[in-house]
Amino acid sequence: MKAALLMAAVALPASLLTTPTTATAAGTLSMLGADVSTAQRALDLGAKYYDASGTAKDPLDILKGLGVNYVRLRVWNNPASGYNNKAKVLAYAKQVKAKGLKLLVDFHYSDTWADPGKQYKPAAWSGHNINQLQTDVYNYTYDVCNSLKSQGTTPDSVQIGNEINVGMLWDEGKVVNNDFTNLSLLLKSGYNATKACNSGTKVIIHTANSDSDAHARWFYDGIKAKGVSWDITGLSYYCPWHGTLANMGSVVSDMKSRYGKDVVIAETAYPFTSANADSTGNSITSGCSGYALSWQGQAANFTAVQNTARNAGAIGVFYWEPTWYAVPGNGWDPADINNSGNGWDNMAIFNWTGQVNPNIKWTP
Repeated sequence: MKAALLMAAVALPASLLTTPTTATAAGTLSMLGADVSTAQRALDLGAKYYDASGTAKDPLDILKGLGVNYVRLRVWNNPASGYNNKAKVLAYAKQVKAKGLKLLVDFHYSDTWADPGKQYKPAAWSGHNINQLQTDVYNYTYDVCNSLKSQGTTPDSVQIGNEINVGMLWDEGKVVNNDFTNLSLLLKSGYNATKACNSGTKVIIHTANSDSDAHARWFYDGIKAKGVSWDITGLSYYCPWHGTLANMGSVVSDMKSRYGKDVVIAETAYPFTSANADSTGNSITSGCSGYALSWQGQAANFTAVQNTARNAGAIGVFYWEPTWYAVPGNGWDPADINNSGNGWDNMAIFNWTGQVNPNIKWTP
């Protein structure tokens, strides 16, 4: 479940409050992505997905037909439900690659959700200090990557952490008093493990800092100053939480020019309704100015996000959980997946009976 944005309580230097640099000339979006981490469980439960003509198909085929070329799968260390542990990710990665799609593996380094408001260590690492956690991150990252590589599904990119606005693997890896030392050690472990597994796999460092250029600069300046390497800067953008498209575009442009690295919107989504399909409340119930809560509004917002990101110089946009419609037994809580419900059923691009939004497209 996505949490509302929790920002670091930090004193921002005046140098971070300057006007963003001029936007880079528009290019193309080469990473046309979808995070479908809950689709495997939905399919295991017998869920059906229908294309715009009403034909039942594999959701990966439907998404590919809409322009998707990249699939993002989160991996949790030891979730109570089994979804999405290493074994589940290995199994679904075979299907992803068999469809000719590229693979992004999103390491949460947790047994459950990691986002700006919570970064819980896996239970197996709970008592470990920062030195042990560096080894944990290296070994786990390498093991998952190498296992994927060994079965012929080498990840094309990985995220070292998920929405790590104020660090990961708390409390040891939390950024406190502007001190990025421990976080930088963990990020270096994840980067080095990925490159040891496969030098061509791109490493993304992902925050939800598209709301503010000052917040984004604070974080990425902080890790850069500690010598952290990364290939792609990843940002989440949900307009009810992160503000205007114009602001997001300014942040993307500045991130690209400031660090000389590619940028992706690693997560975005928009509601097609404020209604709720099950007993679990929705994470987002309001829309944004100019975009109705409808199939048309959802598609128009996603198109605008893609256009804004592209014009600002980004290389990719990922829709978060477009296939997660309300299927009983596919709940948000890995500790109670059968009964916990789905807070994203109004944000998927499939309605409550599995029909796809006929208006939505991913475009280069």
